[in-house]
Amino acid sequence: MKIVVTVAAPVATVWDALRNKDKIRHWHGWEYEGGLDEEIDLIYFTRAVEDGTTLRLGNGDEFAVEAVDGGSRVTLTRAPLGADPDWDAYYDDVTEGWITFLHQLRFAVERHPDDPRRTLFYSGNGAVSPIDELHIPAGDAFELDLIGERVTCEVWYRSDHQLGLTVDAWGNGLLVLSHIPPGDQKPDGATMAILSLYGDVDRDAVDARWRAWWSERRPEELELPTEP
Repeated sequence: MKIVVTVAAPVATVWDALRNKDKIRHWHGWEYEGGLDEEIDLIYFTRAVEDGTTLRLGNGDEFAVEAVDGGSRVTLTRAPLGADPDWDAYYDDVTEGWITFLHQLRFAVERHPDDPRRTLFYSGNGAVSPIDELHIPAGDAFELDLIGERVTCEVWYRSDHQLGLTVDAWGNGLLVLSHIPPGDQKPDGATMAILSLYGDVDRDAVDARWRAWWSERRPEELELPTEP
C-alpha cells in the first residue's frame, strides 16, 4: 500500500522536514507525556536507513521524496503484512496514522515552515463520527461554531476515515478528525482528534472546552500502538 501527498516546496525542504529532528516535531504525531522526542528518535533515526532522498524505517515502511511539477511528491510505501508479525494487529491503525502525519507534514511545510506547534489529542470509541457530532457542513470552506468559538475553516484533506480542516482561530491551525465505524476489527468503533495550535492561542482554554465535550461522549481513551 502507498500513501502519497504532494507538497508545494522543493525536495531539499521536504527532505529536511524528514531528517531534522526539530522539524519532525512540527508534524509527526502529537505531544504526550512520556516522549514525542524519544518516539521520533526511535522511528526516524535509531532504526532508519537513508539513501539519497529515500528513508527506510525499521519496520519496513519506506519514504521517498521526488521532484514533481509544483513541488515534491512524498510517497510512503507500507511494509507488507507479515513483515513484522508483532505489529500486524495494528497494521490498519498505523496506516491511518501515516495518512494523518503525511498531511500534517504538508501543512507544516506549506503553512508553518519555521513555526513550532502545540498539540492536543483526544481518542475514544463510538458509533457516531465527530464530523456529525460537530455539525461540520459540506463544502470546502465555511464558518462553524466549534465547541465554544466561531471559526473559519477550509478542508485540508479528506480520506476514507479522516477529515483535516484548517482553523483560523488557532493561529491558522489544523484539526484532524478520524472515525472508524464499528466492525469486525473495531467492534466499538474508533475515533480520534488532533488539534495543532500556533502562536499565542490559549492552549489550556481550548483543551478545557474540548476535553469536557469529548469526555462526555467518549469517557474512555483508545489503547494505541506506541510506534509505527
